[in-house]
Amino acid sequence: MSLSPQAMVNIAVQAAEDKKAQDLIVLDISGISVIADYFVICSGRSATQVQAIAENIQEMLEKAGVNALRREGFREGNWVLLDYGDVIIHVFQEADRQFYKLERLWGDAQVVKVPVNI
Repeated sequence: MSLSPQAMVNIAVQAAEDKKAQDLIVLDISGISVIADYFVICSGRSATQVQAIAENIQEMLEKAGVNALRREGFREGNWVLLDYGDVIIHVFQEADRQFYKLERLWGDAQVVKVPVNI
């Protein structure tokens, strides 16, 4: 049994919040891109916190039976990307988040209230 994208988002958001992620936002990009349905974007205060947030998200989704297709940036801890196909999770240190400005880049995306309706 596979989880819906909405269920994956809800688990990821809860896992990020458990590790005190900051400025968490969920963007519905399904109407403007074919790469995914949702982006989950959040920040940590240090490389260690960014890694802890990403690790907790990965562990909680694995417990739910979903494995990441790809994980990048974990070693450096500045910007960790977790790719789950329909859901892509970005965990940044604040300076990197401000530099890349994904929310502005994907400004046409709808901001989703969490929890996402399943």
